[in-house]
Amino acid sequence: KSKLDLNIDGSDVLEHIHAVSKTNPFWNELSASNPFIYDIAASNRNENSKYLSVLKENPYLFSRISSNRESLASSGDELDIDCLLRKTSARRSGRSKSISDFLDIIDNQRLNPHKTAPQKTVASDMVWLQNDREAYKMAWLSHRQLTRSCLDLEARSQSPGWAQTQPTDVHIVGKLNHEGGSVQLPDSDINVHVPMGHVLLGEFQEVGLKAILNPPSSLNNELSITVSPLIEITLSNLNTREAIFLEVKVAAKVKNDPLSQVMTDIVCFYSLSKEGPFKKLQNCYFYEDTVQVKLTDLSHLMYIVIAVQANKIQPPATTVWDYVHRTVSVGIYGPKYIHPSFTAVFTAFGHNYIPRKLTICDIKKGGRKMPPVVFQLWGKHTLLLEKPQDLNISLISCDPDFEVKVENQSKSIKEEQLKTGEMVRQQFLFSMLGSREMHFFIFLVQIKDLKSGQVMQFCVTTPDPAPKLSGTVSRPKCLQKRKEIKSAPLLLIPTVKYPKFQEKCLNINTYGVALKTVLRQSKIDYLLEYFKGDTIALLGEDKVKAIGQTKIKEWYVGVLRKKVGLVHRKNVKVISKEQAMDTADSELLTRNLVEQIALPFKKLTYIYSVVLSTVSESVYDWRALAEVLGYSHMSWDDFNEKYVDKESERVAHVVKRLKEDCHANKKKRLFLYELIVALLKIDCQGLVARLTQDTVILTSAVKLGKGWRELAEKLARLTKQQIEAYEVPHQGKNGEVTLEMMWKPAYDFLYTWGAHYGDSYRDVLQDLQSALDKMKNPVTKHWRELTGTLILVNCMDVLRASAFSTEEEEE
Repeated sequence: KSKLDLNIDGSDVLEHIHAVSKTNPFWNELSASNPFIYDIAASNRNENSKYLSVLKENPYLFSRISSNRESLASSGDELDIDCLLRKTSARRSGRSKSISDFLDIIDNQRLNPHKTAPQKTVASDMVWLQNDREAYKMAWLSHRQLTRSCLDLEARSQSPGWAQTQPTDVHIVGKLNHEGGSVQLPDSDINVHVPMGHVLLGEFQEVGLKAILNPPSSLNNELSITVSPLIEITLSNLNTREAIFLEVKVAAKVKNDPLSQVMTDIVCFYSLSKEGPFKKLQNCYFYEDTVQVKLTDLSHLMYIVIAVQANKIQPPATTVWDYVHRTVSVGIYGPKYIHPSFTAVFTAFGHNYIPRKLTICDIKKGGRKMPPVVFQLWGKHTLLLEKPQDLNISLISCDPDFEVKVENQSKSIKEEQLKTGEMVRQQFLFSMLGSREMHFFIFLVQIKDLKSGQVMQFCVTTPDPAPKLSGTVSRPKCLQKRKEIKSAPLLLIPTVKYPKFQEKCLNINTYGVALKTVLRQSKIDYLLEYFKGDTIALLGEDKVKAIGQTKIKEWYVGVLRKKVGLVHRKNVKVISKEQAMDTADSELLTRNLVEQIALPFKKLTYIYSVVLSTVSESVYDWRALAEVLGYSHMSWDDFNEKYVDKESERVAHVVKRLKEDCHANKKKRLFLYELIVALLKIDCQGLVARLTQDTVILTSAVKLGKGWRELAEKLARLTKQQIEAYEVPHQGKNGEVTLEMMWKPAYDFLYTWGAHYGDSYRDVLQDLQSALDKMKNPVTKHWRELTGTLILVNCMDVLRASAFSTEEEEE
């Protein structure tokens, strides 16, 4: 049957709910607070509930295993299984029936329509709880509390993004060998060209490319304006023999008159820091609106921005704008699907780069600030502005079934906002009139120059409305058949060849001799113990700042007696490889290193759906992943038809297989730990770094609770009003944020704070560690997993150098 065939009979679901409601003393309160159960229960009474389940708006959210569901699990103590096996759900008792079980029943009936015998609830398991209200309450809460708080379904159904709040970050990393090549930022005119011979034969260069939408404010003034985004370039290998070239299309062109040509130059600025200081580069070449920059002074992290600069301003000119033809790019963003009430965002950029997705953090609904939401690009346009000026923006619906709210019909952009070069956003709220059927429509965007009265306009077409859910309410038992929709065959993506992991001794260049004996009565995770005179292998000379027993110290990452950990820098004398006498106790195999540096992931909290989507989008060879996970026996026959079109779906299938196997043997196997070990063994270090940052931020938020307020003051110097703004969306009916929900504003803050670092994941982890260590009652004194992740990221270079051979060595 078609995947879209969702008209199914929900009578069996109602039978289960009726059975559970008889034995659950909290049914009334439960059904009122759980939008899923309320929808199903109310449908039997033909009630129109104010509680709208996200299932109604996105039927694929829970009905498929591959749905993008945010099921939070802790790899140390997993409270919620994301994908319940059908065999398991058949055995579950009434007290632990969840909506996942009910949907499994529907799935089974849809897949096997002839098997209509309903499952029976095992009432005997409920006897011991029927007469003990408190026992029932505690049993239910202990199983569902954390998971439900993380899903917060009602809040998601009210979100303007309609549960599309997954953060996005547009960047790309390309791995190039001796032959060179090019890396292009998706949907942009930003390219990095690497010539042949840039690196030695057998070596590789990983080039990371990212566009930061807001350029540096220091380069936007009367004499200078930026005409490109701030471009972040990362390089993994500095052992190079050739320069690299950056090619960018800019949003300005110097006027042809002699004065403009003499007074104005297009220049390229370079810095090692996002905030500057910036220095001017000389090796720049121009052709119309394209700039090519030769980068000779290479670093692991570089920031480039293109600007138009005037030597001086000669009247009647007032700013550098008078000497150039400057364009402003406009993007209209909105949710993936339209709804009876939704927000569209008008966005103006001072450069040519318009991302396909944009994270909006200042959406408000009913006077309350909503969580960050990812909007899609609906349409774009380019304007030619002779000088910065006040603009009036209007959005007008061309469909009588929709209107723009009166207070949102017209917005303005001030001249000063355009001068800064930063991204400018204005929100417009659309709503549907009456109770007509939802459909896509067209609206008009008008941009009016308030001085000249000139009007520029363009049309935008909205996406389709969200698919409707049918099948969880009572329907005729005959199933309506729909035509099967087959997708067009996709172009095959060339398979990426992952390097082969080699189990051998680490290649160590630096050692440390212990100057004193350190033995602790109370053992501390990730800190080494040693005797005076021990030779400790140092995995690099970078230092980690972290709290010890009582004080914050600087540590080296070392290896001694098959254990990886930290050693206080003042307790060792650093020596070279040639000076080391006896190194037998400091030898370690690459396999042991991987297994030890991944240990923090046994206790870090994660969101399974985020891990699944991130890995499936970032791994390009399912066979390589399957092999390191121990599934080398897998073949094409193990995949269903729906997995054969895309490599990402096959990778997702392998990850789900690992999840199922780990849940079948929870005591011995942990999903996230085994996945990270596997990714390290196929040299996916960028992906591991991303997962590390995501899980550390989530776990920190859960660990902090109400202590996040103190952290916010230390990290970002937030005022009480700013802290309250983070908490308002998560307040209960009494106007307070409960202790169980406090992780949510903490996560919102940490995610926003971490986003300012871009891809500098080491800085994120180190700054977070330092801030937590300085709190009045540091959680890092007893929660050491953050320290463990710092060890992980500091070991990546030595792991790559030792575990993965170059082409010459393989020959």
